[in-house]
Amino acid sequence: MTLKMRKNRSPQPPEPCLLTECMQVIAGAWAPNVIWSLRAGPRRFNELKADIPPVSSKVLSARLSELEERRVLLRHVRPTSPPSVEYELTGLGEELIPALEAIVEVGHKLKQLRGYEVASEAAE
Repeated sequence: MTLKMRKNRSPQPPEPCLLTECMQVIAGAWAPNVIWSLRAGPRRFNELKADIPPVSSKVLSARLSELEERRVLLRHVRPTSPPSVEYELTGLGEELIPALEAIVEVGHKLKQLRGYEVASEAAE
């Protein structure tokens, strides 16, 4: 028996799709983590690397460049000796923080559900 294709009752996303547009801004391995680390203020490269231990220098550098191109963060070269570079969120980057906080909140709920499911399976 073939199942009948059901009609999607969800409203169509506006053109161009703003969800896709937003997700492209935070796309890339570790990009949300970089934004998260910058929410409290400017950070230097090595500070960000320490904030996100699993990220490699190569990937972090690529992500910082991409986020700068997407206007999520600003790169400031400081006239110190030796010169240092700091990264900080732009207004657009700061607007992403509530969305990331909501994702983290859902992540906590998912983790609790998984913990409950694992405990239930172990009890059986």
